[in-house]
Amino acid sequence: MRERHAARDARRAAEFRTFVAGAAGRLLHTATLLTAEAPGDNPRARRLLTLALAHTYARWDGLRGEDGEDPYDRARRYLATRFAHGVQRRHGVFGRARPRPRGPLARLTARERLILVLRLYEGVAEEQTAALLGLTGEHVRTVCDRAAATVLHPPREPAPAAQRETAAGAAAS
Repeated sequence: MRERHAARDARRAAEFRTFVAGAAGRLLHTATLLTAEAPGDNPRARRLLTLALAHTYARWDGLRGEDGEDPYDRARRYLATRFAHGVQRRHGVFGRARPRPRGPLARLTARERLILVLRLYEGVAEEQTAALLGLTGEHVRTVCDRAAATVLHPPREPAPAAQRETAAGAAAS
């Protein structure tokens, strides 16, 4: 009996290691995009990934098989909800940005990053994203469009000469 349990546990661990080898890189990139951290300096993203993988491993037996849920979908969903809850806890309001984000999506709010990453990077359907976040499909579409426009067409910085003139005018007043 013990040998059977040991063999099952070893098989479970091997299957999970295989899953992690294939999915951890993409999940880490997703977490890094969500946290707006630099790819080389992403402790919050790594923590999110660790929590998502631990959650997935704890439910591994129910995720396998024909009727089981896809482990990658489960890990991604946990990553997204954990990120959203963490932002709410830290900032009180879901949409506020964290101080001094440095990643490629740094101009976006946490909600915009979450929706943009789920929809465009992960390819999650609009309806699924809306259901996951408790929003309407129209709201998800609007936020995604606005976030994509912000990333693709960032606001222009004023020319250095115009900045000096503005500063000189303010100092003269």
